[in-house]
Amino acid sequence: MKDDFGLERKFCRFDQDLTVTDGTEIEGYASYFGQCDHGNDVVQQGAYKTSLERILRDGRSVKMLWQHDPAQPIGIWDEVHEDARGLYVKGRILEAVEKGREAKALIDAGAIDGLSIGYRTVRSAKNDRGQRLLTELELWEVSLVTFPMLPSARVGAKSDERDGDPTFELAQLFRQARRELAD
Repeated sequence: MKDDFGLERKFCRFDQDLTVTDGTEIEGYASYFGQCDHGNDVVQQGAYKTSLERILRDGRSVKMLWQHDPAQPIGIWDEVHEDARGLYVKGRILEAVEKGREAKALIDAGAIDGLSIGYRTVRSAKNDRGQRLLTELELWEVSLVTFPMLPSARVGAKSDERDGDPTFELAQLFRQARRELAD
């Protein structure tokens, strides 16, 4: 999907790979390498390398937005890098921002469970299955979203307010077991 500025978006559900701690800190994967999404695209390892190097060199940052809305930044990504699995992000939802408070509440309740990247395609190719292999992307932002496009990652949320709640602790045990089974 492209917007008026030619930016594309990729959605990634978060579950065991995204956690909320200390009330505002979140971390997880905004994109996984080698997995076909609902748009028939597959991000290749190294696709973000040049963009992340340029962002760092220029002293800029990847923006944390609410539902890809550039008028609604809701936090700060303190860490964005590629590893063997995909695009890892770690940041803080700013609860001083109204949408930030709403985002945290929605994550804690399980109503929001997705991350999505906003990017421009620099290089891509089609494979013999008709999939678009994304080999170089210009990353602009990572958003918290309602409907992710890549269903393989899901949210795992932790809030200090729930510590000691046996129901929440049981849910955490199930999430941990699901992570261990997936590995």
